[in-house]
Amino acid sequence: MVILDKICKSYNSGRPAVDQVSFSVEAGELVVLLGESGCGKTTLLKMINRLIEPTSGRIEVNGQDVRESRTVELRRSIGYVFQGIGLFPHMTVAENVGITPRLLGWPQEKITKCVDELLDLVHLPPGDYRQRTPDELSGGQQQRVGFARALAASPSLMLLDEPFGALDPVTRDRLQQEFAEIHRKFELTVVMVTHDVGEALLMADRIIVMRDGRILRSGTPGELLSDPQDGYVAELMATPRRHIEILESLIHQDKNPNLPSP
Repeated sequence: MVILDKICKSYNSGRPAVDQVSFSVEAGELVVLLGESGCGKTTLLKMINRLIEPTSGRIEVNGQDVRESRTVELRRSIGYVFQGIGLFPHMTVAENVGITPRLLGWPQEKITKCVDELLDLVHLPPGDYRQRTPDELSGGQQQRVGFARALAASPSLMLLDEPFGALDPVTRDRLQQEFAEIHRKFELTVVMVTHDVGEALLMADRIIVMRDGRILRSGTPGELLSDPQDGYVAELMATPRRHIEILESLIHQDKNPNLPSP
């Protein structure tokens, strides 16, 4: 579905933001780009739909070099969700969700049906939410509208840039589970950026760990946990293990109050 071959991105500052990165994403796979801020993961994501142009290298989507696609058509064919959500404040929920189908020239009856189906899918009953504006929604509701908008043109590929990062923990967990269901239901191909190790482990089919613009390790969550092969990757994987150990200690402490605190 997606192939990146020796992708580089350099700015005037010297060191490349992305340096000789190559990987592929299979149809239906959810691949997470994981790493600290500034590692190049978001730059890489934006190059897939040409929000940023690579300095060198080749990117293919569905077997076609993205440079040979019309930029507007390419972006309309790819669902894109990011942390800032980016809903149009002067538009209603229905208008926000239906904007891409409208630009594609769909008849209004088809747009209305699509919008209502997608709002139901993301657990926003159309009768209650179609005519609301973004400022009448909570952060979690706005993100749900963002997912519905990204799905409106039935994309086979979705790009997610820290889509859950600004949400409270309960809403974040709920939306992660809901998106996992959507991913399975529609057999979407997904490339997702996060710096949250736990989120990557819970959601990904495969994790690509980046640092300083390069790939350090690629593998399934189980492979990275059992065989990190790199000191930085091992440090990342140690974080959720340590949290689990602390939580288990707290649970045992609650059951056995005479035990020493962790």
